[in-house]
Amino acid sequence: MKYIERIKALGQHVRVMFINPRSSATRLLTQKLGFGLLILATMITVLPILAVVIYILAKGMPAINWEFITGFPREGMREGGILPAIVGTFYLTLGTAICAVPLGIGAAIYLSEYAPENRWTRMIRIAIINLAGIPSVVYGLFGLGLFVLFLRLGTSIIAGSFTLAIMTLPVIISTAEEALRAVPQAFRVISISLGATRWQTIRRIVLPEALPGILTGVILGLERAAGETAPILFTVAAFFLPQLPRSPLDATMALPYHLFVISTQVPGMPIKIQYGTALVLLAFVLGMNLVATTIRSRARARRQW
Repeated sequence: MKYIERIKALGQHVRVMFINPRSSATRLLTQKLGFGLLILATMITVLPILAVVIYILAKGMPAINWEFITGFPREGMREGGILPAIVGTFYLTLGTAICAVPLGIGAAIYLSEYAPENRWTRMIRIAIINLAGIPSVVYGLFGLGLFVLFLRLGTSIIAGSFTLAIMTLPVIISTAEEALRAVPQAFRVISISLGATRWQTIRRIVLPEALPGILTGVILGLERAAGETAPILFTVAAFFLPQLPRSPLDATMALPYHLFVISTQVPGMPIKIQYGTALVLLAFVLGMNLVATTIRSRARARRQW
């Protein structure tokens, strides 16, 4: 009886504590203050980005026309279009994806599903995280020494793609591994108990469920590759090349390096061409993001958890 009476007394105490008007008002005030701070942080983050995008859009739209998108540069890049830079950026991004995505996802599958949890695995993960923070100019110098000079690939699309792939691998591996680990372990246990092998479980159960997170890492890595200047400066980019590349062993123009050149190295460059190039690069990256977001949303809609 005494035990029951203590429980009742405790319940009354808890009820009074949560129904207390002063306590409720304090919680409501704290909640409103927290929401206000979150909204303020969001505005501080989003508004500057929107301002930059709107400014580039306003300054760059006068330069956007069919000739600018499909034409070749002339008159020292002060006139004409930026087609070689657009095509070169597309080839570099495609080459980076071909090299980095299979290797990155394969490494993530091994670390998540097969690698034993020991000191060496932890060291590998720490090394991958540290590699993601290395400045891009270091990767550019590495690509120059290994691919351009040692392997004698020269300044070419393939050398630039290999360099950018090495730079993006840490991001893809880290995010893909986290996405694979986020899949509930029960899915694996049930699949194996029904007779599936480990690889069949990974291929048919784990990978489809982890696809949204994997796509996030892939698009982050490729967006970084598409917007980098230092690696392509050392391995692939040409200062002025008014023609399209004919093979992976050719040098090419690229939007990030072209934007750097016309902004700092070419006197008398019309300002609208500079902002027009920046706008095209921005549209290229945002287009990649939009495609990946659409695929990721459809994958999430099919997810079973």
